[in-house]
Amino acid sequence: MDTLMWEAKAAGGRGAELLRWVLDEGVHAVADPGVRTEVFIAGERVVVIAVGQGTPRRLPDPPAELVERPPHAWPFTRVNVTP
Repeated sequence: MDTLMWEAKAAGGRGAELLRWVLDEGVHAVADPGVRTEVFIAGERVVVIAVGQGTPRRLPDPPAELVERPPHAWPFTRVNVTP
């Protein structure tokens, strides 16, 4: 597995705070020169996708007051598609 998708749903009205936590602390937990990390938002949800050579580290859980439920994380294996 070389890709991790992590998703968290913010507690009511705390989406901006959750995003700030992810940007300030969450992505630093998976930071590595060989890992590309992208962050996405959709409403109150924050998604992080980390792609590297080996298995990316999992993000830590954010403070409980920022999330509606515990985050979900799924490991994937990247598939290269050639035309």
